[in-house]
Amino acid sequence: MEHMSKSLKKLTSRPDFNERYNDLKKQVLNNPDVQAFITKHSTEIEDGMINRSLMKLYEFINQSKNCEMCPSLAKCKNLLQGYHPRLIIQGRIIDIQYDKCPTKELQDERKKNEALIKSMYIPKDILEAQFDKIDVDVEETSRLQVISIAQDFVEAYNSGSHPKGIYLYGSFGVGKTYILGAIANELASHKVPSMLVYVPEFMRELKGSFQNSSLDEKLDAVKKIPVLMLDDLGAESVSSWARDEVLGTILQYRMLENLPIFISSNFNLKQLQHHLSISQRGEEEPVKAARIMERIKHMTVPIELIGRNRRG
Repeated sequence: MEHMSKSLKKLTSRPDFNERYNDLKKQVLNNPDVQAFITKHSTEIEDGMINRSLMKLYEFINQSKNCEMCPSLAKCKNLLQGYHPRLIIQGRIIDIQYDKCPTKELQDERKKNEALIKSMYIPKDILEAQFDKIDVDVEETSRLQVISIAQDFVEAYNSGSHPKGIYLYGSFGVGKTYILGAIANELASHKVPSMLVYVPEFMRELKGSFQNSSLDEKLDAVKKIPVLMLDDLGAESVSSWARDEVLGTILQYRMLENLPIFISSNFNLKQLQHHLSISQRGEEEPVKAARIMERIKHMTVPIELIGRNRRG
C-alpha cells in the first residue's frame, strides 16, 4: 500500500488542486454551523488552524445534526449511526466529538423502560400506528374529532404549551389503543418520549415488584415520562393499594408537575368512578374514588369514541 504522504504529494501536485482546495474551504466557511463556531471561538482560532482542520470541518458539514437529515435511526446517514458531530478545539486543530443524537437517546430511553416495565403494551400494529392510517367511516364523527384533538395536542405540546390530555372511552374494539399509539408515534417523530402502559398488566407487575424491590423505580419511570398513556383503565380489579398508592400517586405527581396524561377506558367517567369506589373486598370507598376522578377530570378532556368493532 502506498504511504499516505506520497498519496498527498500526488494530490497536491495536481494542476487543479488549488482550485479544488479553495472551493472546499469556501464551502466549509459558508456553513452556518461552522461560522457560528468560529465566531464563538474567535480569540482561539486563526487561519492556520482552519487550514489544518479543513478535512475535519468538511466531515462535520456533511453530516446530520439533531437528526435533521435522518428519517430514522436505521437510516442515519452519519459515520457513527445514532451519533451526531460537535466541533471542539483540540490543541492546534478543530476536531470532532460525536454525541448521541436525540433519536438514539429516545430509543435508548424506550429500551430502558421496556426492560424495566414489561407491561408496556406495544404490539406491532400499535408500533406502526399513524394518524393518516387511522380507518375512518364517513358517519364516525367522533373518530374524526378525536384525531383532530390529538393532532392539536401534539402541535400545542411541541410549541411549548401545556395542553390537557384525553380521556378516551368507548366500546371494546373501536380503536382507542391504536389512536394512543398514533399520538405516541407522532410525538416520537418530534423527539418527545412517551410511554404506553397496559394498566391491568402493569398493576399485576407492580405487585410482583415487592419481591425484587423494583417498585419505586418502576413507579418513577411512569410518573416522570414526559407523556404518559394509560391503556384500558378500569379493566383491572380494584384494590385500595392499586387505586390510592399507584394510580393516585401517578396522577398526583403528574398533575403537580404539569405532565400530560392520556387514558383509555371502556367506562365513561361516571362508570369509572363507580368502578373505583368498590374494592376487591366489596367495600365502598366513594370519597377515595372521587379524589382520583377529580385528578383525571382536571388533567384530561373526556371524549367518547363511537364506531364499529374493528377487531371483529
